[in-house]
Amino acid sequence: MGKILTSVAQCVEETIAVVGPHLVLGAPLGLGKPVQLMNAFYQRVAADSSLSLHIVTALCLEVPKPSSPVEEHLAGPIMQRLFGDYEELAFLAPYRAGNLPENIQVTELYFKAGSMKGRSLPQQAYVSSNYTHIVRDMAALGVNVMAQLVAARESNEGLSLSLSCNPDLTLELIDMVREPHQPFMLVAQIHDDLPFMTLDAEVSPAAFDLIVRNPEYNKTLFAVPNAAVPLQDYATALHASSLIVDGGTLQIGIGALGDAVARACIVRQQDNAAYRALVRELTTTPCDLAIDCGPFDKGLYVSTEMFVNGMMHLIEHGIVKRKVYDNLLLQQAINDGRISHHIDEQLLAYGRTRGLIPARLDGASLQQLQYWGIVPADAAIAGSALVINGQSLANDMDDPQVRAALLLAVQDKSLRNGRILHGGFFLGPRDFYDKLRSLDDERREQICMTGVRRTNQLLLDYPLYCAQRRNARFINTGMIVSLSGAVASDALEDGTVISGVGGQYNFVAMANDLPGARSVLCIRSTRGHGKQLQSNVVPFYGHTTIPRHLRDVVVTEYGVADLRGQSDSEVIKRLINIADSRFQESLLAFAQTHGKVSADYQIPAFALDNTPARLQKVLSPGRHNGLLPDYPFGTELTGQELALGSSLRAVKALSDEPAHFIAATFKALLHKADPHAAKPFLERIQLEHPESTKDFVIQQLLLLELEERGFLKVS
Repeated sequence: MGKILTSVAQCVEETIAVVGPHLVLGAPLGLGKPVQLMNAFYQRVAADSSLSLHIVTALCLEVPKPSSPVEEHLAGPIMQRLFGDYEELAFLAPYRAGNLPENIQVTELYFKAGSMKGRSLPQQAYVSSNYTHIVRDMAALGVNVMAQLVAARESNEGLSLSLSCNPDLTLELIDMVREPHQPFMLVAQIHDDLPFMTLDAEVSPAAFDLIVRNPEYNKTLFAVPNAAVPLQDYATALHASSLIVDGGTLQIGIGALGDAVARACIVRQQDNAAYRALVRELTTTPCDLAIDCGPFDKGLYVSTEMFVNGMMHLIEHGIVKRKVYDNLLLQQAINDGRISHHIDEQLLAYGRTRGLIPARLDGASLQQLQYWGIVPADAAIAGSALVINGQSLANDMDDPQVRAALLLAVQDKSLRNGRILHGGFFLGPRDFYDKLRSLDDERREQICMTGVRRTNQLLLDYPLYCAQRRNARFINTGMIVSLSGAVASDALEDGTVISGVGGQYNFVAMANDLPGARSVLCIRSTRGHGKQLQSNVVPFYGHTTIPRHLRDVVVTEYGVADLRGQSDSEVIKRLINIADSRFQESLLAFAQTHGKVSADYQIPAFALDNTPARLQKVLSPGRHNGLLPDYPFGTELTGQELALGSSLRAVKALSDEPAHFIAATFKALLHKADPHAAKPFLERIQLEHPESTKDFVIQQLLLLELEERGFLKVS
């Protein structure tokens, strides 16, 4: 059993004593970082020039920082409510500013989206890697300490630990052989609020060398607030959700688009007629991938890198419910309809025919059949006899009396140890963690947090994973798609890293290797506003995350483009059909000038009204009747905070359009708001008495915006 300590400082000293003065500290992405322990390593080395520290990690979480005093007044109480006493990673501020101590360096393999744009040191130290290769790359960087936040529980067998939110990397590290001449320490910090996940995520304390347990370190867990979903993303999500096959497999990502896809699936399940009407009215571009978008009667199975809040809602709504089994014979028979999940004579006959059930049971086969629930847990082998429900029978599975006794013992039982979700890591809002903590035993056994070497690829067991991941739809987001079908998702063409490759390439490649699977990359057709408006469907781009030879399905708010196996000319035509109509002619002209599309080709009439106005017309009723709410899975913000937040964003956006800003300012200065209605809003952000001309203009623009949104009465 790993040595249990109460001090992170002591853990640091004992680690240095084993691995020496040159520490290369690995830590999981996201929630799995043991913040206090990592900060102790950082502070110890920063104070001692005889030591060195190289931190290797990904997705460092930090509390959002307001960019102005007005935002601070609004966001301060919200941040306190959402993040409580969450402790920041001590290295983040100097890392971002480029002034880390000389004996400390940081390498990230994935950034929080946009967080390191314009930051030289992080951009220079970034390592681009598929997520399935990160352990390999960590080893190449010389990682000699791995630190993980874990959950714990006591039972009759003693202390047990759970890798909880991040079995993704540590499972592989635990399996690595530790060579005697290369000291390596695996250290853990227990957090009492971290959900305890079982199955692959549950490990013995012996897996770790040192374990820190001290309630004083139980600071607020980092939780990602639910994001508002714009209508543009709902349109994309409705298109994407129409490609999901009942009885199939699903993967979606985090953020507004992932929430929108999950919500679209729920609408499809709960109000199928309304769902079909929305999709039908939205869809102008024909697509051969169209399916019967009925409810999810068979249900979905999830195999995902990231287990997100939207997936929990899909479980709660009975959409994610298809169970898979880690036994190829069972899985294939269920797929083919030769057996059901119910244990009956048909299953026993199949098991005997295919060798799943031997004629005579031995200890190993008995244990295996008990695991699947085919044989009762109290069955035993006694000499040459098989004991079932206390009855001594011949150990002969072809004996009708034995079969009858067995069926009686498992009457009305179903197969055990089926999983509805395999995930690599999780991150989400507070109520998501609450739900995970409160799972009952049955539901907890259906959710398996495991390594990305399982979720993100097929190499460990290609036949089994093909059988489990039927009709898979891997739905992810990209930033830019070129007319060749190549997609940029992680960086700009000047080399600036926005986020990271993560698992996207793995899922796209897997979709091309997995029978019946499709990769669905969702891209907003435009970015910016007014004169800054640009198309995200572009003639070409100087950076690629997903190469053109893996082009598959691209979805924008204007439709679905099936690119797999198509000629370059057809790919270009299909992408133009789902581009914003304000950019279609220039895209076509480029393609024709370069000989990629015939000179006489014209954009079809059905694709010529790809405009925000049409989306607004189609989807606004869904917004008002609750089908497509701003926050599909709720929000911790008050109504007043929501009104102020959206209005302040609108005011801030005016600065990008000088002409609009001037016109709006004149309009704002010429009106007078109801002072009684305005007072609580202005008090909330301490703007009732502006101290500068700038603050006065912001106040007036804000009041105008609040009035036009219906939050204030016009005087």
